[in-house]
Amino acid sequence: MLAMDSPIISDWLFEHAARSPGSPAVGTPTTWLSYGELAARVEAFAGHLTAAGTGPGDRVLLSLPNCLAGVVAGLAVHMLGATSVEVSREWRVDALADVAARSRPRQAIVWSRDVRTWASVLSGSSLERVWLVGPPPPTVGELFGDTSTAVLQEDGRVGQDAGSPAHPARVRQEVDGAALILFTSGSTGRPHGVVQTFANIDANSRSIAEYLALTADDRALLTLPLSYCYGRSVLQTHLLVGGSLFMDGRMAFPRVVLEAAAREGCTGLAGVPLTFELIRRGVDVADMDFPRLRYLTQAGGPMAPATIDWVRTAFAPAQLYVMYGQTEATARLAYLPPDRAAEKSGSVGVAIPGVELRVVDEAGRDVLAGEVGELVARGANVTLGYFEEPDETSAILRDGWLWTGDLARLDQEGFVYLEGRAKAILKIGGHRVSPVEIEHVLLLHPGVSDVAVLGVPDELLGERAVAVIVTGPGGAPSVDELLRFCRERLAPHEVPSAVIEADRLPRSDAGKLLRSEVAARFGAGSR
Repeated sequence: MLAMDSPIISDWLFEHAARSPGSPAVGTPTTWLSYGELAARVEAFAGHLTAAGTGPGDRVLLSLPNCLAGVVAGLAVHMLGATSVEVSREWRVDALADVAARSRPRQAIVWSRDVRTWASVLSGSSLERVWLVGPPPPTVGELFGDTSTAVLQEDGRVGQDAGSPAHPARVRQEVDGAALILFTSGSTGRPHGVVQTFANIDANSRSIAEYLALTADDRALLTLPLSYCYGRSVLQTHLLVGGSLFMDGRMAFPRVVLEAAAREGCTGLAGVPLTFELIRRGVDVADMDFPRLRYLTQAGGPMAPATIDWVRTAFAPAQLYVMYGQTEATARLAYLPPDRAAEKSGSVGVAIPGVELRVVDEAGRDVLAGEVGELVARGANVTLGYFEEPDETSAILRDGWLWTGDLARLDQEGFVYLEGRAKAILKIGGHRVSPVEIEHVLLLHPGVSDVAVLGVPDELLGERAVAVIVTGPGGAPSVDELLRFCRERLAPHEVPSAVIEADRLPRSDAGKLLRSEVAARFGAGSR
């Protein structure tokens, strides 16, 4: 059952807790919380945040792996009308320090194992309290000096060192107030803080719940981090409908995760391309049974067509929803209805309910069907902008439309076909070349387990393509073999001019390929 008309995510929790307090809400391989238990822990932690000085409009920084405490903390922040600033704990120290300095949080909630990093990052800040999730080291007092510290247990209960809570008030939040600031990838360059309002989250959650036909009977397996808009949208949609979420971070052992998902009766599985590649290469799904699985979703970048076909076959009769979105659009902009997948192969689908999509030229004029231009979007899920970055905001928001930075074409029915990032497309001898298309071909070779294609300067051609590969368990194919493989499947100007072997490729904790880091690490060696 959908939450009532409130667009506030914490209200959804309390509504479902009042209706069905015993219904499961969120769990891990060791612990489950019902809606009643989750609501009680959220209210208790909100009281401690209030006692430490946090109220409406304040910002609270969260940097945690997926755990019950992270869900409790985020909802408690929302309950107070404050803003949750979510960052990945996998980032470099300088990126974390930049985010902390710019967002100026009143309190921070971090993983105890990262305590030394955060003591360095938060040194000199005016934080009222640092919450450590999990047992803190004995030297925690020395590390944080005069800053108050307390423990939030992994299951969302407040430690005995937290003092007395105040009575938290359920603040009447402004629907256009900032619920979340999600910072885009901080592995290279300066991350942007995408402001997501309560209205943004409400619009996107209701739209996703509609096309996935989510109900209170649904339970999603989540391996993606909650600091990533895709992962967070899975939590939000299930809280909206009164469903449940099973979080499992053991994707280094994909079969273990899938076995747990089957035992827990998961009806949905969300993944990025890397998620499904790990499963395809590491699990014999044919000998497994998923009695309740009815759908899978994929976003986070284009997935190789061969992997898409494999997922559809391996998990049938469960249906695969290929999707597309951006943090700047809360999470989702388009989805491919499974019943159109065969005839619309290669498409990321049509606009989700409540969203308009167009493909335009540089002046913002619509291009003809089949022509390539930049994809722009409009809807209630589109961000108000980047946190305290007016120039960058005006670059992506023009006349009410979000300029995605993605090149695309529309067919006559409005189905979207992505052609690459506007800034990532290669120009080789006058040809526009998508590195993703070359990557998809190389991934068809059994000796390649991961790949990134980058462009390097070339005096004659302008640019040329170079492939950086990670070999599979069967051993490394020769460069000649790989190039021959590409020549049989690609146009001459698309064939990489060189192949570089790497132990691993830089990826975010959500599995996204960090192309700038690939270029910085391997570009010079390819010249």
